[in-house]
Amino acid sequence: MANMTRAYILIETSVGKTGEVIEKLRQLDSMRTVDAVTGPFDIVAVAEAETLNAIGDLISDGMHKIPGIVKTITCLSVSMHE
Repeated sequence: MANMTRAYILIETSVGKTGEVIEKLRQLDSMRTVDAVTGPFDIVAVAEAETLNAIGDLISDGMHKIPGIVKTITCLSVSMHE
């Protein structure tokens, strides 16, 4: 996928909401993977879109409307090697 913007998104959820949040995240078009993880965050998601603005829209218009998400940290990929 040439010229795509990739973001790794660390997500903290409300207690007991991780499964529901994962289901909703997987319905978003730009999401490539959504995994429950251990550690300080509950979910790590990987999203890809054509532009940085599209990633921003995904987060503000898509993810932040999902009930149960408490906090997100987005890390943009600066180099993609496939």
